[in-house]
Amino acid sequence: MTGPELKQLREDLGEAIGRPLSVADMAKLCGLPPETGPDTIAEWEAGAGPNGPVAALLSFIAVGCDHYPLGEEIISAGDAELFRAMMRAGIIRRLG
Repeated sequence: MTGPELKQLREDLGEAIGRPLSVADMAKLCGLPPETGPDTIAEWEAGAGPNGPVAALLSFIAVGCDHYPLGEEIISAGDAELFRAMMRAGIIRRLG
């Protein structure tokens, strides 16, 4: 995931849950420490982006947005909207 892709994902997730996500919100979703996490997200957005486990986590979280594909080998097309709604609810709960 590149920096611009991360920034776009933050914007798309904000749209999906009905409120903008700050870099601090994104850091919380990634499990980064509150003291340094927002700076890390800002650096990733301005640079090469995250890699490793954080990139994998963000790929999973992305399915909360309609803009990101959900492979039918993972979940059936009929269950996709329910799965996306559950993911959005989980994001809201984690940020709460």
